[in-house]
Amino acid sequence: MTDSTYEMIGAAARAHPDAPALSFFARIEDHARPQVWNYETLFSRITATANFLHELGVGSEDVVAFVLPNLPQTHLAIWGGQAAGIAFAINPMLEPTAIADLLAAGEAKVLITLAPMPGMDLWARLQPLLGRVRSLRHVVLVDTAGRGPGPASTGVDTDARFGVHDFAQGLQRQPMDRLTSGRVIRPGDRSSYFCTGGTTGAPKIAMRTHANEVANAWSIGQFLGDGISPGKTLFCGLPLFHVNGVLVTGLLPFSRGAHVILGTPAGYRGDGVIQRFWELVEHHRINFFSGVPTVYAALMQFPTQGRDLSSLEYGLCGAAPMPVELMRAFQESTGLKILEGYGLTEGTCVSTCNPPLGERRTGSIGLCLPMQAMKAVVLDEAGAYVRDCGVGEAGVLAIDGPNVFAGYRDPEQNKGLWLDLKDGRRWLNTGDLGRQDADGYFYLTGRKKELIIRGGHNIDPASIEEPLHRHPAVQIAAAVGRPDIHAGELPVAYVQLKPGACATEDELLAFARERITERAAMPKAIRLVQTMPLTGVGKIFKPELRQREIEDALRTALHDAGVSSAGLEVISDPRLGPRIEVRVEGSAAAAIAREVLGRFPFRFEVS
Repeated sequence: MTDSTYEMIGAAARAHPDAPALSFFARIEDHARPQVWNYETLFSRITATANFLHELGVGSEDVVAFVLPNLPQTHLAIWGGQAAGIAFAINPMLEPTAIADLLAAGEAKVLITLAPMPGMDLWARLQPLLGRVRSLRHVVLVDTAGRGPGPASTGVDTDARFGVHDFAQGLQRQPMDRLTSGRVIRPGDRSSYFCTGGTTGAPKIAMRTHANEVANAWSIGQFLGDGISPGKTLFCGLPLFHVNGVLVTGLLPFSRGAHVILGTPAGYRGDGVIQRFWELVEHHRINFFSGVPTVYAALMQFPTQGRDLSSLEYGLCGAAPMPVELMRAFQESTGLKILEGYGLTEGTCVSTCNPPLGERRTGSIGLCLPMQAMKAVVLDEAGAYVRDCGVGEAGVLAIDGPNVFAGYRDPEQNKGLWLDLKDGRRWLNTGDLGRQDADGYFYLTGRKKELIIRGGHNIDPASIEEPLHRHPAVQIAAAVGRPDIHAGELPVAYVQLKPGACATEDELLAFARERITERAAMPKAIRLVQTMPLTGVGKIFKPELRQREIEDALRTALHDAGVSSAGLEVISDPRLGPRIEVRVEGSAAAAIAREVLGRFPFRFEVS
């Protein structure tokens, strides 16, 4: 293995200089005429980007933030940023105040973002807030229209505290055959920052090293084998501010000479991408893509229409549990193998996966990847290690390996993160609950850290609860995920009012809408309760709230399907997770109930 992501991509470029590395189309209508870079071009522009950042004063410990959609320049910002300093991924769909807060928290020295352009107001909304980012020295603007904006066209005075530069112009004057900094990148050097567990309030900024990213790309490649190799084509539809988009459809194929198709700046959200996805597969002979359950559910709405999908080998699914019925139906209709896996930002990206050539076990997150270790452990009330779990026994999942990150940027957030198993290894407490069977396959049984996963997007409940607590009538607020066929989970907030206070659910929703900066975190409903369920020590007992939402969501789905007389019970199983029991009258109703419940990621019985 190499010492850095820069060397890893460089080795592939030297081995396959003329092979296609990255194709991009801005609109689905233009997909047959994409912009194509071969490996020589890709790596030379990564080098030029690193040299441009070095010219701006970026050193190995300086932070280069990028707030960009999926563009070829985004990959240059990522890998060129890592070759010069530390690349910091920020979601461009966040509210500008949240972006500015993250830039300040990460102490960004350089910001790379979109130039002003018709229909895109990111710069206009963000620029007035950049004054609060004291560390910021330079802003680099990516002009996708190729107009080469100068400071005058950005609305920023030339004597402003930070300089404003054009990305393309900055690259034109740089050498492309060497790093002008002369930097020798070490494996332990910080490579990237990614936000995790919520992006508002006090964000968790995960710090990763070059060794982390190289090791994870290598281990995924070893596990998938020839599935990612020269001549193979991958589609990237997940955002490049997310580790899956960056590693699985970025560094992994770039390290192995494969071809990445970057489909519109919005990826799967782009106009017509889902609707014409099978056309993309047929035309570009796509072999592999990575998605979340909501992507697969959306693709099911558009039949393959006789398209030639023979190039498709498998798709990777992660970020949220894949409903068993959805997996079965999708694989039957397309013939595509779905490899369900598990990973987290703190583990760089992927820790387990179902094998592409071995047995794929439905409902399992698969086997541990090479060079990694994972096990379920029992912890005491204080979070200290007690013992390893037995076969089939659920516990907290702990991981170890060269992919495990360096920790959060805020030292306070590292408390309780590392487990002392008395074996000299550095085990990370994932906060997820799971079990391992006798053959080594892992299964998730819950999420101790209580993240709400909406369409693969992690939402920290605190990003909903904290704004609601600012309402003068609110005494307690608790946010949980409500099961949803399309999004996986939708955020719902429960609120207990102060004695004698008055507020309606609509009033609280309007209040939240003005204060929650993360759009995906906006609750779909607010439910007023007389008394919040609490544990024996006075903590909010969220499992009861989640159980209420599971029961209500399933009852609603059954009612909408015409099974209105169903008796339904949600049984909490600490080892295997929730189990659903439904009683109906008649075989026809039973068949409908099974079909409906199969769309959700829960075990169920219909009688």
